[in-house]
Amino acid sequence: MKNLPPALQAHLDDGTTTLSWCWRISRSDGVALGFTDHDRTLSFDGTAFEPESGFAASEIRAGSDLAVDAQDATGVLSSNRITETDILDGRWDNAAVELWRVNWADTGQRVLLRRGAVGQIRRGRMAFVAEVRSLAHVLGQTVGRTFQAGCDAALGDARCGINLDNPIYKGAGMVTDLLRDRAFLASGLSGFDAGRFTSGTLNWSSGANAGRIAEVLAHGLDGSIAALTLLEAPVRAIAEGDSFVARAGCDKRIATCSARFANVANFRGFPNIPGQDAVLRYASQDGGHDGSVL
Repeated sequence: MKNLPPALQAHLDDGTTTLSWCWRISRSDGVALGFTDHDRTLSFDGTAFEPESGFAASEIRAGSDLAVDAQDATGVLSSNRITETDILDGRWDNAAVELWRVNWADTGQRVLLRRGAVGQIRRGRMAFVAEVRSLAHVLGQTVGRTFQAGCDAALGDARCGINLDNPIYKGAGMVTDLLRDRAFLASGLSGFDAGRFTSGTLNWSSGANAGRIAEVLAHGLDGSIAALTLLEAPVRAIAEGDSFVARAGCDKRIATCSARFANVANFRGFPNIPGQDAVLRYASQDGGHDGSVL
């Protein structure tokens, strides 16, 4: 049960109320946006909650168990605060959401009713619908390490120890020819073996996608020209002349860790656990069931 501030409780007991809803959304890029269903801007806690923002919410669905409660927030794509490009860029993904009940005549009288995060976003021609999940969705996330053969460290993090700014793991290139919306030929990477940037990252430094990071699905080499395929097509189209910085990738196998990075001492997997074949095969007299990897 919510404990209301005495001033807000007195306002509710008066019978004639001046209440409104306010939503604050804090995106992963540090931008905090405020929206309200009131007809003028309300301000508190350093955030201006603007009206006519193209943002409205449905009823709240809540249960008494640990199931993830949800609420739908509907917005207009033509809004100055909510753009289709931002949605496609992923800037709204998992953004923190706060739902406030506020006395618009005195914003000091308010109560925080709900916290959550933006989940699935469905887009239409002129509007979008974003699912706002309760904090219970955090309970469904994996916490801690996973017992698996592959490494569970991210290449270049503190547990891995590889410096991806080392020139042998980083290269600057430029798009010379487009193959598809997410595949292109590039110059400047002739000094790297094919596959060096597979599963790596590509940071656009110029063009329409400047400042954005993409994952590399495949890296091939034809003479001095590199062929790169991204995991997903960028939000904005790639153009010839766009420059980027590519960083090496890792397939999480101990063989790759040893041959490419000489970093077995920091390998964060369990390469000697039996595979599925060892678990599922039947016992036989001549079988060597010594726990070795098949």
